[in-house]
Amino acid sequence: MNAQRPRIPRRAVHGVLLLDKPLGLSSNDALQKAKRLYRAEKAGHTGTLDPLATGLLPLCFGAATKFSQVSLDADKTYRATLQLGTTTTTADAEGEVLQQREVNVTRAQLQAAIERFTGPIRQVPPMHSALKHEGRALYDYARAGIEIEREARAVTIHRIAIVDDETAQAEGRWTLDVRCSKGTYIRTLAEDIGEALGCGAHLAALRRTETGGLTLGQALTLEQLAGMDEAQREAALLDADALLADWPVVRLGDEDAGRFLSGLRRRLPLADAEQVRVYGPDPRAFLGSGRVNAGELISTRLLSPVEVQGLLKTP
Repeated sequence: MNAQRPRIPRRAVHGVLLLDKPLGLSSNDALQKAKRLYRAEKAGHTGTLDPLATGLLPLCFGAATKFSQVSLDADKTYRATLQLGTTTTTADAEGEVLQQREVNVTRAQLQAAIERFTGPIRQVPPMHSALKHEGRALYDYARAGIEIEREARAVTIHRIAIVDDETAQAEGRWTLDVRCSKGTYIRTLAEDIGEALGCGAHLAALRRTETGGLTLGQALTLEQLAGMDEAQREAALLDADALLADWPVVRLGDEDAGRFLSGLRRRLPLADAEQVRVYGPDPRAFLGSGRVNAGELISTRLLSPVEVQGLLKTP
């Protein structure tokens, strides 16, 4: 009989961890490893990075999980390496080679091609994606050799910049910095740029460097976290409101704070705002998010009193 693994006692942890996800791990695998290191009761990630992608993956713990959608909806920046001349079944390095063509692309030609994909564009989601069709992920159909018709979706590419590399032109391997809206498939962008150049391409490597104002320079690896003691790991967490850092602040007194937490609207001398973060008298007493309309503060996501007390106890 196999001995059971000892049960790890869980605890309430509140905050945002900026993780540098390694190559080969799914976003959920990375989340579970971090969750075990923190012994956290509740945790979630803020948008999937493919196993072959690395880089910034914000992880939310406790009260912060209520605001993960903010990061999901945020613009993101990637460093993407395109291999020109080769197309694959998955549009990335994991797939089987479909076609190989001769490559003779200059920097000027690449610049002209990427300009065609800057701004509002429409993308057809790839078959090898987690999008659902009749309750099943598209990649399940793709693995079974079934092609599902997909509608093109509107996305925005804010910027594409070529990263200088002296060997790029000779090897047909170019690296781009791409800033884009949510829902953008960089694999599809790589394919489309390759077709625009007439030689085809696939995504050879992908690294997310920024999301919603949070940057990879602030991130830690799983190895770094594993080498820390519990106090050091706690200190590595950003505050639970970190994903809302650029939203206007509303501070309430004790009475108004209590009513806000109970979901009641409050009439206050505030300017209209679509998104605000709300605090009690103590600067650490983050209460949740709301909006201000015609002088009324209306809650949109609220912390529980237990969560607020947990934040007040955080060093």
